Amino acid sequence: MQLLYLSSLILLLLQPPNPCESKRLVGPISRGPSGRIKGGQEAEIGFAPYQVSLQPIVGSHNCGGAILNEQWIITAGHCVENYIPALVNVITGTNKWAEPGAVYYTESIHMHCMYDQPYMHNDIALVKLTQNITFNELTQPIALPTRPVHSGDEIVLTGWGAEEAYGSSVENLQKLTLGFVPFEECYDIFNQTSSMGVGHICTFSREGEGSCHGDSGGPLVSNGSLVGVVNWGRPCGVGFPDVQANVYYYLDWIRSKISGNSLCYY
Repeated sequence: MQLLYLSSLILLLLQPPNPCESKRLVGPISRGPSGRIKGGQEAEIGFAPYQVSLQPIVGSHNCGGAILNEQWIITAGHCVENYIPALVNVITGTNKWAEPGAVYYTESIHMHCMYDQPYMHNDIALVKLTQNITFNELTQPIALPTRPVHSGDEIVLTGWGAEEAYGSSVENLQKLTLGFVPFEECYDIFNQTSSMGVGHICTFSREGEGSCHGDSGGPLVSNGSLVGVVNWGRPCGVGFPDVQANVYYYLDWIRSKISGNSLCYY
């Protein structure tokens, strides 16, 4: 056990900085003030019992994620692409990532088979745990969506994102209510970038609000269902929509992986 821990630690120290410390960035980086789930507010205890923190070493938050069932976590692909399972610890049941309600360990990591093909697409992954999660009032799964997101739907983002670009994660879980931006509108805002496709949804409220570093992989929930996973954007809350993995689009892939099917759906 000590040998495994030391080997894992050495591997971590030798790695370049992992992108899961932030959402992925495109375009010019803002040098002005930016914020944790920028413009959000502190979430009440138990507000998002599905929220998890992914930590390569317990006590060091990297990315968010969400509980799908007793043994499966969903997150962004770029949050886990450089990690072996021994370095993906899942923290549940807490609004303070540094004060775990419980710690679970990873058995296997399942990246989407077409991750980053093309670049920035299929940025989604599943993490299977070594043991079942114990559910209680502070730890619960989130339902998968039964329909696409519609204009007018309110979408709630939660996470421990930094107070500024490339900054450290905040201590307490934050929440922010966002609106849905139709695909064609968002696509035009980003000058029809090749980094966006039907596997994405866009969210926005107003300038000064949005996701930031450390929110990657985190959940976006609407009408009691998980509709998005934080993917990429221009940091942080600078007036552009944030681009999220569209969970409804990936339902077949998610269900296939959880059921043990190796087929790739995209």
